[in-house]
Amino acid sequence: MLYYLFTYLNKFDVPGAGMFNYISFRAALAIITSLIISLFIGKRIINFLHKKQVGETIRDLGLEGQMQKKGTPTMGGLIILASLIIPVLLFARIDNIYIILLLITTVWLGLMGFIDDYIKVFKHDKKGLKGKFKILGQVSLGVIVGISIYTSNDIVIRDKIGGQKDSNITVDQKAADQTFESHSIFLSEDTKSTKTTLPFVKNNEFDYEYLIWFLPEAMRKQWVWLVYILAVVFIITAVSNGANLTDGMDGLATGVSSIIVSTLAVFAYVSGNIIFADYLNIMYIPYSGETVVFASAFIGATVGFLWYNSYPAQVFMGDTGSLAIGGIIAVFAILIRKEILLPILCGIFFVESLSVMLQVAYFKRTKKKYGEGRRIFLMSPLHHHYQKKGYPETKIVTRFWIVAIMLAVLTIVTLKVR
Repeated sequence: MLYYLFTYLNKFDVPGAGMFNYISFRAALAIITSLIISLFIGKRIINFLHKKQVGETIRDLGLEGQMQKKGTPTMGGLIILASLIIPVLLFARIDNIYIILLLITTVWLGLMGFIDDYIKVFKHDKKGLKGKFKILGQVSLGVIVGISIYTSNDIVIRDKIGGQKDSNITVDQKAADQTFESHSIFLSEDTKSTKTTLPFVKNNEFDYEYLIWFLPEAMRKQWVWLVYILAVVFIITAVSNGANLTDGMDGLATGVSSIIVSTLAVFAYVSGNIIFADYLNIMYIPYSGETVVFASAFIGATVGFLWYNSYPAQVFMGDTGSLAIGGIIAVFAILIRKEILLPILCGIFFVESLSVMLQVAYFKRTKKKYGEGRRIFLMSPLHHHYQKKGYPETKIVTRFWIVAIMLAVLTIVTLKVR
C-alpha cells in the first residue's frame, strides 16, 4: 500500500518518494520490517499460547530430549504468517498477479494448517485434520494456481529474438556499469506459454507439451492445460508435505526454508530483470521481479521466527507454519518457472519424504512376506534416524542447514552450467 502512496507523492517531488519505484529498496524495507514484527510480536504470541495452554503433545518415541519439549507452545506459524503478510501488504504491489497468488497460497495453507493444529490442541485429537481433507485442500489450491497461471494475461514470458531488425519489440537497454556489454535486446511480445526452465542443458527450456508428445500437435495444444494443472497440483502437494515432514527438530524446517527462498529470490530477480536475463541467457518473465519483495518478507519472517525456534525451542511452528511455507516455496518456484529445480533446491524436503515412503513401503512388504515388518532406517523421517544413532539435535540441524546451503549453491550454478 505504501508503494501507491509514495508513487502518488512522487508526482509532487517529495524527497525520497521515488525510492519506492525500486524493487531492491522495497525488498530491503520488507525484510527489515518482517524481522522487527516477528521479534516484536513473537514473545507476545508465545506468552498468549502459554496462557491458553496451547502446548505440543509428545508421543514417547524414545528420542533423546524428546519429553523435555512437552508443553512447548505450538501454532507458532502465526508469527511467520503475520510477519510475512504485513510487510507484503505494505511494500509490494498488491495488484501484481504473482503477489496475489502467493498471498492466496499463504492464507489458504496457513488456514488449513491452523485448523489441523486447532483440532490437535483443543479437540485433543492427535491425528488432527484428516489426511483426505489436507490433500483436498492442497489439490484445490493447485487447481486454482494452475488455472490462474494458464489463463491470466498478466503471467507471460518474452522470448529472445536473435537481433532481428524486424522483430516485434526492440528494447534498447544499456548497463550502467561495465559489467554488461551495451547492446540492443530483441524480444518477442508477451507470450502465454507452458515453458519452464530445464537445468544443465544448453537450450534450457522445457514445455509441458512434451509430456504428451505422442498426441498430434493440435491435440497437444488442446490438452496441455490439463497436464500443466496436474503438474502444479503434484508439485504443491509434494513440497508442502515435504516441509511438513521436515518440521521435526528445533529450527530445522525454518532454517532450510529460508535458505531455499533466498535462492528463489535470486532467480526471481534475474528472471524479472531484462538486463540480467539477457546476460545470463535465461527466460525473461515480465512483472515477476515483484516476487523479490515477497521473498524478502519471507526471509525476514523465518529468520525472526528462528530467534524463538532455535534449540531449545520456545515455540513450534506447527502445521500452521510448515504447510504454508512448503506451499509458498512450491508456488514461488512455479511462478518463476524454476519448479524442475526443486528436487535439487528442496533436496532436504525430498530426502525426508523419500525416507518415510521407503520406510513404510519396506515395512509393509516385509510384513507381508515374513510376517514381521522390517525397517530400512532406525526411524523416519531421516532426521530422527540420526537422532536414534545418538547424534545431538543441534548437530543434525546444523548439518542439514549446511547441506541445504550446498544444494542452494548448486542450484544457482545451473544459471551458467549447461
